Amino acid sequence: MSFVSVGALLNSAQQLPLWQAVLEDDCRDRGVEREASFEKMAGLWRAMRRSAADYDPDRRSASGLSGGQAAKMAAADASLCGPFIQKVMTTALKVGEQNACMGRIVAAPTAGASGVMPAVLLPLQERDGLGDELMVQCLYVAAGFGQIIAARASISGAEGGCQAEIGSASAMAAAALVHARGGTAGQMADACAMALQNIMGLVCDPVAGLVEEPCVKRNVMGAMNALACADMALAGVASAIPCDEVIDAMNAVGRLMPASLRETGEGGLAASKTARKIAGRLGE
Repeated sequence: MSFVSVGALLNSAQQLPLWQAVLEDDCRDRGVEREASFEKMAGLWRAMRRSAADYDPDRRSASGLSGGQAAKMAAADASLCGPFIQKVMTTALKVGEQNACMGRIVAAPTAGASGVMPAVLLPLQERDGLGDELMVQCLYVAAGFGQIIAARASISGAEGGCQAEIGSASAMAAAALVHARGGTAGQMADACAMALQNIMGLVCDPVAGLVEEPCVKRNVMGAMNALACADMALAGVASAIPCDEVIDAMNAVGRLMPASLRETGEGGLAASKTARKIAGRLGE
């Protein structure tokens, strides 16, 4: 895809809706018709929906670290956050556990961050009665911002820490939510920028080197951050730093991280006493 800056994406969005600018770019890049591009994205949306719908509360990961947590969240008293946020958290856990248990998910942008996007879009669609076509448009918006993050920085925990995975997913989801609520392209960029700012510096420290702890629960955090940043952007709260500069700053922070904090399972939580015991048990 040709967009390597949010500035260029916003410029294209002056002539047509941002999601359509991303769709047209995909058509040029892959040499396909609009209908073929849209159907492929619609297929991803259907797969994303199934990743939550196919959740089995009795299934456990091979390590035993994941499984059943989403069911607990769904059955809990949601007096603090309310029913909508409860569904957001439950969906994030469902899809995160699906990934850990080798179920089918949509990497958006990565498998470890696959719970963020469905966590915000599925409950919103259910609550507001939104059509699938709008949801597919949201995925185009997310893809546009995601590919710019990938081009200017990274979406890999091994390269940039968890800020590059959960952070990118949260930023993509925030922009998509703004579109779902009828916001402007500029507000999408602000939501993306603020979401990245909030998670900047997050390390990737998987216990025993597995994408389970704390990864699954960080999907919940990424989803909540996306909701907050989308609402701020829609309210007119802007990022003081342009989105492209935020992405570049995230890239710089990732490069400064020691290898132990970039998916090696050697630092952070992975270096804790309990985590080392877990790793030793699984290695036996």
